[in-house]
Amino acid sequence: MNLQSQISSIAKAMFLATLVFFALTAGSMAESMSIPSESVDDQRIFWGNANNFKNPGSVDYIAIVSATDAYEEAKQVESGTARYWILVNRANETAVRAISAVGREAEYDLIVAAGYLERLDPPIETEDITELALAKLK
Repeated sequence: MNLQSQISSIAKAMFLATLVFFALTAGSMAESMSIPSESVDDQRIFWGNANNFKNPGSVDYIAIVSATDAYEEAKQVESGTARYWILVNRANETAVRAISAVGREAEYDLIVAAGYLERLDPPIETEDITELALAKLK
């Protein structure tokens, strides 16, 4: 093999190695996003860091709370009583635990209430992962 074909082979190998490197790291090079500090609403953020995320998900929080056993039990108790509020609180805690479990196990690095990020200026699109959280309740 002559010198020119050796150089050509090395150049091709370097080019292919560069392509493979960029293909493997393209996902990690996605731009980080953040919620402007004046728009952060901790009541609508269930998992993750509002200052640094790449793959946000959203959930229908009411649907998740309503699917808990504690909420079903609360509907059988007189509204406004201490027992009622204990059960509603337990339903909320159960819902947040289910959402957090999805955050730990899935690729979503921020999980918020449905519609929250879409109403920001500029809006941030999310994927609805309510079904994943509901599955954690089962």
